[in-house]
Amino acid sequence: MTVPTILYETRLKCVRHRSSGKVRDIYDVDDHHLLIVTTDRISAFDVVLPDAIPGKGRVLTALSKFWFAKLKGVIANHLSAMSLEQAVPDEDERAQIEGRAMVVKKLKPLPVEAIVRGYLIGSGWREYQKTGAVCGIDLAQGLQQAEQLPEAIYTPSTKAEAGEHDENIPFENTVDLLGPDLAEKVRTVSLRLYTEAAEFARQRGIIIADTKFEFGLDEAGALYLIDELLTPDSSRFWPVEQYRPGISPPSFDKQFVRDYLESLDWDKTHPGPKLPPEVIAKSTAKYREAEERLLGRTPTA
Repeated sequence: MTVPTILYETRLKCVRHRSSGKVRDIYDVDDHHLLIVTTDRISAFDVVLPDAIPGKGRVLTALSKFWFAKLKGVIANHLSAMSLEQAVPDEDERAQIEGRAMVVKKLKPLPVEAIVRGYLIGSGWREYQKTGAVCGIDLAQGLQQAEQLPEAIYTPSTKAEAGEHDENIPFENTVDLLGPDLAEKVRTVSLRLYTEAAEFARQRGIIIADTKFEFGLDEAGALYLIDELLTPDSSRFWPVEQYRPGISPPSFDKQFVRDYLESLDWDKTHPGPKLPPEVIAKSTAKYREAEERLLGRTPTA
């Protein structure tokens, strides 16, 4: 197996740097387009770790592009017709980001993360144990950890500032933020996206337990799907063959890294600890397996 190359950060000169998040570096191409480069950085507990996961950015980019194409019949997305060659004319700089970059339309992001849950896990499970509900949605009594819900539920959250934590909110709060029509459209579209994707993924051996969608508006107020889509970073992927209710199943996301970090005497503040080679290798393998199962191909280096 080819060892993936590593890209921890970018410093492109032929486009103007706009911002960098935990994983993505964003550049202004022109007044109407952005360049989003997905690096191999990995964060846990809102801290970017000093080690990268080789090839992770390529996997996330490939999966996002796949899902944007597959689900474009549900809603338009932010991918642009502008080529990478047009956006990044410098050949050497373009070579650094090949397979890790998307040229997208500039849109106004909505101040809400659209989270859909098909299974009771994570913060939803913790809230259910305390209140019997998730984001104000009452659920049946006696549900187990990781149990599949009778139907997927929409549980939005706020979009936190850098360094802060997102906060689950009731649907009614999104009405206050977006207005009733847009809030309802985001909920309806999110549930449809999840349902179609989850059915496809299950046929390929992956359960999508939950996921996060992000949306933006153009100048005319039309709604678009933006950011990343149905990746192991924005979703909780479980192998079908290892799933059973009552336990937290193994996953294809960075939970493996989180579990390792939880075993350390670390206060979950910057700087994060270095990862041992075996944790990096196992994480790389998990990301690559998710791509291989969903896309039916061996990931490139």
